[in-house]
Amino acid sequence: MKKEPFVTLSQVREMAEQYPTPFHLYDEKGIRENARKLKAAFAWNRGFREYFAVKATPNPFLMQILREEGIGVDCSSYTELYLSEKVGFHGEEIMFSSNVTPEEDFKLAYDLGAIINFDDITHLPFYEKIAPFRETMCCRYNPGGDFAIHNAIMDTPGDAKYGMTKEQMKEAFRCMKEKGVKHFGIHAFLASNTISEAYYPALAEILFTLAAELKRELGVHIAFINLSGGVGIPYKPEEEPTDIMAVGEGVRKAYEKILVPEGMDDVAIYTELGRFMLAPYGALITKAIHEKHIYKEYIGVDACAANLMRPAVYGSYHHITVLGKEDAPADHIYDVTGGLCENCDKFAIDRPLPAISVGDYLFLHDTGAHGFSMGYNYNGKLRSAEVLLREDGSTKLIRRAETKEDYFATLDLEHGFDL
Repeated sequence: MKKEPFVTLSQVREMAEQYPTPFHLYDEKGIRENARKLKAAFAWNRGFREYFAVKATPNPFLMQILREEGIGVDCSSYTELYLSEKVGFHGEEIMFSSNVTPEEDFKLAYDLGAIINFDDITHLPFYEKIAPFRETMCCRYNPGGDFAIHNAIMDTPGDAKYGMTKEQMKEAFRCMKEKGVKHFGIHAFLASNTISEAYYPALAEILFTLAAELKRELGVHIAFINLSGGVGIPYKPEEEPTDIMAVGEGVRKAYEKILVPEGMDDVAIYTELGRFMLAPYGALITKAIHEKHIYKEYIGVDACAANLMRPAVYGSYHHITVLGKEDAPADHIYDVTGGLCENCDKFAIDRPLPAISVGDYLFLHDTGAHGFSMGYNYNGKLRSAEVLLREDGSTKLIRRAETKEDYFATLDLEHGFDL
């Protein structure tokens, strides 16, 4: 599948006059259409709700777009809770899923009326000293071992730090029932960025079976099952996108096979997608500023791993389009690099691309999730701006670029330093 940019060279040139590169750019039209498609895929479930994973792209303007589309938020920290409140999310529009949770985070989650998802059984007595249990609470499950689909191992939950064992889940539910909890949720995340349409249905079967067992043994009401995230996107052109309608249908079949016969047809399905919701609708726009010819051919751009760290840290693939040269032959082999003092600061290695000249604009695809949010300031690099491409074709600055004043703002300058 050919990857097409959602902007043209002429649009980017116009933007760059107002917003110097590099900057992250987001496509409002694509975001809204994708949110509606996800909701349609699970429309068969009366209580369905998507809780956008704020960690993926914590920008209030983008969160507001999702809120307008009926999407909730999944938070994992105090700051994400605070941000969500300021955007206007409240009560059960917020799911709080964290681990190694500080006291103040639990307190704010309670104050906001969020659904709290306990990661560990030891968190229950810790939480009880902070706030009372609400009528609706949730626990995170870890089945251990390997997670496989059609005999192919997708991930190893047994090595993950998250969630409780089945026996711990039972103990936690018994404890919460004694504390007055009336409606219980089950949550699990077993694989990351899988484009297999079988992932959610396979996970659903595991959680639906557990839910039925917990109901039978403990007499508890399972109010919802949260399939969490993990639905991926095709970063590479040769990969096919996940058919979310097929995913929703697969979950429906598992629901009717396992839960409906148990009289559990009121169980709501929740999801916590970040990458699927936003990644394809964001791009890092950067400009070629140097070329280098030694043992390899290099193109140096004004962005670096501080703007998009996934390739440097994970070896992740992000497709690159040289704007204005979409149909030119990819007959040059380049390493595309940033300016950090780290040899891993490369957006592409031995990548076939059209001939690139200094001044060309590059469109790095699929940075709408875990792109800007994972940025940092190594080498004193300043984080870039974020720009929204509105549905009408206009643009809006939704986060300005950092300045040197921002970088030094947390230093104590009262004792002789004037930076």
